[in-house]
Amino acid sequence: MTGALYAVSDLHVSYAQNRAVVDGLRPESADDWLIVAGDVGEVFADVERTLRLLRDRFARVVWVPGNHELWTHPTDPVTLRGVARYEALVAMCRELGVDTPEDDYPVWHGAGGPVTVAPLFLLYDYSFRAPGTTTKEESLRAAYASGVVCTDEMLLHPDPYPDRESWCRARLAATARRLDATDPALPTVLVNHWPLVRQPTEVLWYPEFAQWCGTDRTADWHVRHRAAVAVYGHLHIPRTTHYDGVRFEEVSLGYPREWGRRGGDPRPMRRILGDAG
Repeated sequence: MTGALYAVSDLHVSYAQNRAVVDGLRPESADDWLIVAGDVGEVFADVERTLRLLRDRFARVVWVPGNHELWTHPTDPVTLRGVARYEALVAMCRELGVDTPEDDYPVWHGAGGPVTVAPLFLLYDYSFRAPGTTTKEESLRAAYASGVVCTDEMLLHPDPYPDRESWCRARLAATARRLDATDPALPTVLVNHWPLVRQPTEVLWYPEFAQWCGTDRTADWHVRHRAAVAVYGHLHIPRTTHYDGVRFEEVSLGYPREWGRRGGDPRPMRRILGDAG
């Protein structure tokens, strides 16, 4: 098998400039795979349209949800909330032939493989608390006082769970069981919209935002589950870092005002494994 495993996230196709960037995303080889690590868009039809376009181009597409896909946005005709919305997104992906966190984990056999590519949906539990706080309540008060509040508080509903951290705990338990059952002889590529460790959030301009960025409960998952690479987005700070000897790739495009400051034409697709075309 030739080709490469690429990754991208935070396409935010509600922006015309980002849609133009997405239109330019093309494989270099007929065997290329693409990981889409969440935040394609907020409106169900936009997510479907974008994933369909990418699936038509790449040999395989692997998707995980970000917080924006899970929003019940007032402009979206699809008014499903919480788990029901996630399940509808999974059903749509299956119709398109896109892998989701609910499907069997595919194995990449190209250069750098074989590795198990594990798409994860884990959410967050407010354990990345704001500086100087010790409880969720204190951390949220600090965020509201600073004016830095994630829109999830208004639009990401946890139904039927009582709160988002309860949904997170359920996702963690189910996902850990699945990862524990993977082939122990194979390394993994762990894909989650939110970073598995807290360290990437330490460079945020607004540290109060970290509480919507992950959970302390996954702090050792990259070691425990044999990660060769951990892929994430959400922070809109594309870069490569290493923790415990494991490569972490933040692969977001972000908003036009963000990638525009970097200069040049945005090239958000990052090669994770494999040969260049």
